[in-house]
Amino acid sequence: MATIRDVAKVAGVSVATVSRVLNETGYVHENTRKRVLEAIEQLDYSPNEVARSLFKGESRWIGLLLPDITNPFFPQLARGVEDELQKHGFHLIFGNSDENAEKELHYINTFTQNHVMGIIMAANQSGKADYRGFPIPMVFLDRTPDGNPSVYADGVEGGRIAAREIIRRGSKRVTLLKGPEHIRPAQDRFRGALEELSNSHVDFYVMNTHSFSFQDATQWAAELFAKYADTDGIIASNDVVATAILHEALRLGKRIPDELQIIGFDDIPQSGLLFPPLSTIRQPAYDMGKEAARLLLKLIKKEKIDQRNVQMPVTFVERLTTRKVDARG
Repeated sequence: MATIRDVAKVAGVSVATVSRVLNETGYVHENTRKRVLEAIEQLDYSPNEVARSLFKGESRWIGLLLPDITNPFFPQLARGVEDELQKHGFHLIFGNSDENAEKELHYINTFTQNHVMGIIMAANQSGKADYRGFPIPMVFLDRTPDGNPSVYADGVEGGRIAAREIIRRGSKRVTLLKGPEHIRPAQDRFRGALEELSNSHVDFYVMNTHSFSFQDATQWAAELFAKYADTDGIIASNDVVATAILHEALRLGKRIPDELQIIGFDDIPQSGLLFPPLSTIRQPAYDMGKEAARLLLKLIKKEKIDQRNVQMPVTFVERLTTRKVDARG
């Protein structure tokens, strides 16, 4: 792989001259600039972006920390972030925290050591660390820590909608899955559903869960039907958990949605491909990612920000794990 010294040697100039050409700083004679560019093309030289960042005193890198890249919801967030940043000439460095506080801090340090201009955090452990006053602009995505700029969906209203929809479609014994305690959006949607169920005339059960992983959810699904065999409606903590429940319900021979209704949360792309396709609460993940990128760019440019905490609406997506009702009902 060619180095800047190789370019300087082929062009017959100093390394400093090559740096001036690459970074468009200082005066370089046009003939000299041409020789340097020809040497770069001949050697297929690609300058190190971090080195250029140090030389120019700024970078075009943004750190994006996700909690679990195996969950299809988070790549949708990431794509929205990436598409918006690329329009403005920025690039992403990704980190995956695996819902682990130590890994989260490790990636934050990695981002700062690589001189990123800003960080977008969608990590689950953010509530345990206080990032107020952090020296690099930071925006939280799908998280709502106090005191930090953030973009998130209206989880409380999403929970309310899920409960209302499953009730008006005739479920009388509802099981509500409470998502992980350390994930605030999960608790928001749980709180909204609990509020709606508590004010209704249906019987309901609450089942605690501690992660969003499919492997864990398969065990909870078996436990759910063993403990609450008479349940006829389930509000899952997210679409991954809802998928595991749907699989177990079909294995047990339950008729969906006549005997059992299921509502998920997120509307990941796979939800519409299940059989039967999953009714769910849609979070606008891609748009949330774009909005977080826009907010971060404003912070980086020190522009006026009218809204530091952006709450985005959620909607009910009706598919085939819930029964049809009269639109007037």
